[in-house]
Amino acid sequence: MMVQDLVIIGAGGHARTCIDAIESISDFRIAGLVGGTEQKGSQLFGYPIIGSDEDLEVIAKTIKFAFIGAGQIYSSSTRERLFHLAVKLGFTLPTIISRSAVVSRHAKLGAGTLVAAGAIVNAGAVVGQNCIINSRSLIEHDCRVGDHCHISTGAILNGNVSVGRGSFIGSGSIIKNGTLVTDNVFVPMSSTVIDDITTVDTVRSGH
Repeated sequence: MMVQDLVIIGAGGHARTCIDAIESISDFRIAGLVGGTEQKGSQLFGYPIIGSDEDLEVIAKTIKFAFIGAGQIYSSSTRERLFHLAVKLGFTLPTIISRSAVVSRHAKLGAGTLVAAGAIVNAGAVVGQNCIINSRSLIEHDCRVGDHCHISTGAILNGNVSVGRGSFIGSGSIIKNGTLVTDNVFVPMSSTVIDDITTVDTVRSGH
């Protein structure tokens, strides 16, 4: 595959992780980033911030590939909005796997998903679109992770865990094998989840 130009949509902290992962592989060349209006004309790690959201329609005419570089903690709404906007404008959103990550050939990853440095996705796991599988997290065998989720740094999903769309699993959290976490749930950092979470309210106090 020839090296393709790619634009990162988002120019904050998470975009730095995306840059690292993209630089570690040879498929894409970062043509620039899209950030806030006040960021236009500046740089991030030497890459130019070439526009804001309002410029994406013009950028899409010359750059085929995009990747969502906005982060996600309490809500997936920003990442979802940017993902759907990029698709609507005709961008192709690739899956980015850091060179230091390990992804089983028997796992499936959706479009626009990042597997960051040191993360592991094991056999039979299915990860949806536009997810963040962050540094050193573990997605064990046969897990299901819905679209627009963030599995944060060092989090562990044991075998057969199911995480619904838009959910956040905080850093260092451990989810017991076979557990269900429903849609749009926020699991705080360092949580131990041993029971199903079927409503958003149940997780606010932790498990």
